[in-house]
Amino acid sequence: MTERTLAIIKPDAVKKNVIGRIVQRIEEEGFRIVEMRLVHLSKDDAKGFYIVHKDRPFYDSLTDFMSSGDAVVMLLEREDAIATWRKVMGATDPAKAAPGTLRHAYGFSIERNAVHGSDARETAAWEINHFFKS
Repeated sequence: MTERTLAIIKPDAVKKNVIGRIVQRIEEEGFRIVEMRLVHLSKDDAKGFYIVHKDRPFYDSLTDFMSSGDAVVMLLEREDAIATWRKVMGATDPAKAAPGTLRHAYGFSIERNAVHGSDARETAAWEINHFFKS
């Protein structure tokens, strides 16, 4: 079944100039990029996007990081998009991510891990609407 998910190339990966490599991998994995744009989140934008983590100890550092530079937001589509994108990204901690995954290749730490992806259909719908209001 065709599904949609949100993907973000985070500021650390944008600074490393690996946008093209990540987009190429997305296409190689059979995703269709429905929409894509470069954004620079304000601290308030980042806080709004990561509101689900507001009570977690990493919330401030995460929102500082996500508002520290440009990021690329993408609406991806393919069969089983959410699970497939999460597999391509790899584990949240790049040190534990499998070889060949994006986080293993481009991530630096749990927070600065190159890419983001929705974790469930409900989350995907909310996250997509956050950046791509129809």
